[in-house]
Amino acid sequence: MVVEIENFYGVYLLYCINPKYKGRTYIGFTNDPNRRIKQHNTGTKAGGARRTSGRGPWEMVLIIHGFPNNISALRFEWAWQHPDKSRRLRHLPKKSSKETAFQHKFRLVSNMLRVGPWCKLPLTIRWLKQEYMLEFDPLLQPPNHMPIAYGPVQSKRLKKNKAESVATETQSSQDDDDDFVHLSQGRVTRCDVCVKRLQEFESQLKCVHPSCTMKVHLTCLARHFLRRTEDSLLPVEGTCPKCKVSLLWGEVIRQKLGCQDVPQDSDDKAHWADEV
Repeated sequence: MVVEIENFYGVYLLYCINPKYKGRTYIGFTNDPNRRIKQHNTGTKAGGARRTSGRGPWEMVLIIHGFPNNISALRFEWAWQHPDKSRRLRHLPKKSSKETAFQHKFRLVSNMLRVGPWCKLPLTIRWLKQEYMLEFDPLLQPPNHMPIAYGPVQSKRLKKNKAESVATETQSSQDDDDDFVHLSQGRVTRCDVCVKRLQEFESQLKCVHPSCTMKVHLTCLARHFLRRTEDSLLPVEGTCPKCKVSLLWGEVIRQKLGCQDVPQDSDDKAHWADEV
């Protein structure tokens, strides 16, 4: 089963299966995994990277996705490619003689997922080719909010006006409902955290569970998530103030933007100094 994801930003790991170069790896960024692997295996004329051109075939075996934007993903890619230059990774031991290039890259990313800012992001660790799967070291397990997934993934572009149209329709419907409630019962829609009136649709969030009727201010839900996490500035997860079900901040925000992860049946690079 292929999973289709809107607004896709991922950083992938390639593995070379050409007998002459077998075992070589390559790290890259993409917003379309299927197109990108074809480019790598076709060559530079099709948009592939110089380092992979003429050395294929390559397999895209692992991809980390769920970055909020391309800049965040590109910084992750740069740090994974240059751990000795990244202030967050330069303390890590270099590749040992007992490690393959693939094992070394996996050890690096295992560490990356446990340090800021990446440990706070709603990332998914996806093994595209399960036969290459490695187990995480017990001391380097990814954060609990990062699922490990398996199987192919496909990017789906979010229509430019989709988020706006969803917002407009929902606001219109909400305005009608609020007018009706106000006239018939003298009530208004209120935030489930601060109990103050909800007015602007742009600042509202809803629970990802369809049966829950939670409506809150964005800032209220952020504070609600952070109240038990004194050492963090960015919400990661928390409980819905209405239905008490566990929620990921990233899932709530993606729903707000009109994005969905839908199961389906069927390089140029930026260089980021010492920021990462």
